[in-house]
Amino acid sequence: MNRTPDKPDPRELPAYTVREAAHYLLVPAPTVRYWSVGRDTWLPLIDVPAHDPVLLSFINMVELHVLASIRREHRVTMPKVREAIDWLRQQTADARDRRHPLISRQLETDGLDLFTERYGRLININRDGQFAMRELMSGALRRIERDAHGIPIKLYPYTRSSVADAPSMVVIDPTLSGGRPVLAGTGLATEMIAERYKAGESVEDLAKDYERKESEIDEAIRCELGRAA
Repeated sequence: MNRTPDKPDPRELPAYTVREAAHYLLVPAPTVRYWSVGRDTWLPLIDVPAHDPVLLSFINMVELHVLASIRREHRVTMPKVREAIDWLRQQTADARDRRHPLISRQLETDGLDLFTERYGRLININRDGQFAMRELMSGALRRIERDAHGIPIKLYPYTRSSVADAPSMVVIDPTLSGGRPVLAGTGLATEMIAERYKAGESVEDLAKDYERKESEIDEAIRCELGRAA
């Protein structure tokens, strides 16, 4: 998925409202807005493509997905988060990675250990806590599919608050369904499945109609409605 002068990269285009991003990533909308555009004198943590109204890109969605994993267990102050992100930005010479350090190729590889150690010292947690944080971040990074250049092309968002055993049945792909969640391996929008379920169709009937497993239909409904069918 390469950008040409005549065709902008769909991963960088404004596509998601704050409310949509919050819903898909299971992060409170005020938090998404704060991270995306800042508040008072505090600058944002990510670089969004549109501010009036605020719209996020697919790349921003991936960044927020990783950022949420950093703070999932340790509710630390934002200045500490900023300091850790700034440190990560300084570790890379690549322009794209400096712009989006939370999804840099370095963080995905050897940089993860260095980052969690640095961040752990900043927020004063012990080795066990650093290891737990590394596992959370590693799990979040594994849900990102990248192209040959290391740039994200797909995100398998968490569809439940407990991430330890969260399946990867739903994917956000900027080239499918306008970048809205679909069942992995298909073009079936989770929103369409959920709408039919809300209209009274059963999970069993929907599974038969779409020729998918009932567990996949359940996960599509969970993604859109916030609960299992």
